[in-house]
Amino acid sequence: MCFDKEVQKFAVLREIERLDPIRDHQRIVFLSAAYDFPWDTQRALELALLRTFAVPKSSELLVSTEEFTRRTQKRYDDTSLLISTLGFYGYDSSEGRAALRRMNQMHGRYPISNDEFLYVLTTFVFEPIRWNARYGWRKLSKHEKLASFYFWCEVGRRMNIKDIPASYEGLEAFNRRYERENFAYSDLNRLLAEVTRDLFLSWVLPKPLWPVGEKLVYALMDEPMRQAFGFPKAPLWASSSVKAGLWFRKQALNFFPPRKRPYQLSKTRSYPNGYEIQQLGTWPN
Repeated sequence: MCFDKEVQKFAVLREIERLDPIRDHQRIVFLSAAYDFPWDTQRALELALLRTFAVPKSSELLVSTEEFTRRTQKRYDDTSLLISTLGFYGYDSSEGRAALRRMNQMHGRYPISNDEFLYVLTTFVFEPIRWNARYGWRKLSKHEKLASFYFWCEVGRRMNIKDIPASYEGLEAFNRRYERENFAYSDLNRLLAEVTRDLFLSWVLPKPLWPVGEKLVYALMDEPMRQAFGFPKAPLWASSSVKAGLWFRKQALNFFPPRKRPYQLSKTRSYPNGYEIQQLGTWPN
C-alpha cells in the first residue's frame, strides 16, 4: 500500500523524466506547475514581482503609470492571469498567443530597455527554482529546470527580447549580474513594495494584525531586496516562524495524495466571474 502511494505521488515526475526538456518544455512546465507545485509557483512569482521593484528605473516607470499604486489588486491579478495562461495552455495555443499579444500591446507603449525586459524574464525562471530549493516538497529535476529555461526563453523571443543567453547558466549569470549592478534603494521602490506587501497581507490577515504580518513578509526577502526597499530586518521570531511553517508544510505534503486535476487560475478578486484576455492590463487613457 505504501509503495502504491509513493508510485502515485511521483507519477508526474516520472512522466516529466520521460520527456525531452527542449522539445517538450511546454508540457513539462504545465505538469510541474499545474500538478506538483501550483501553490509554490504562485508564491515564487509573487516574490518575483516584488523583486522587479528593487530596480529604481523600473519603479519610476511603474509609479508614473499609477497602475500599481491605484489599482494594486487588478494589476496583480492581470499579471498573474497572463503568466498563468501561458503556463497552463502554452505559448502556441490560441490562449497563449492572445496573452502574448496583450503583453506586447501593453509593453510597447513604454520606454523599457531590453535589459529590463530580460531581467523580468529571468525572474520567471529562477525565482520558482530558488523557492523550490528551499521549500518544495520534492526537489525540481534537471528536466524541470531546463524546461523552464527553454519555455521562458521562447516567450522572450516572442516578446522581441534580444540577446537572450543561449544557456541556463548564462541566463542565471545575467540575472545575478543585473541585480548586483541595478538593485538600489529608492523611495519609489519602497512605495511599490509597501502597496504590494499590504495587498498580500489583506488576503490573509485583518488590518490590526498587519504589523505582525509585515515581519513575516520581510523574512521571505533576501538582503539585497530588503535593502532596496528600505525595510527593516525581520526579527528572529519571524524568520524562525516562516522557516518552521514552510518546513512543516513541506513535510506534510509528502503524505498528501497527488493532485488529480491540474490547477488553473481562472478566477481572481478582480474577476470573480472569469475573464477575457483583452480585459487584462492597461489601455491608453
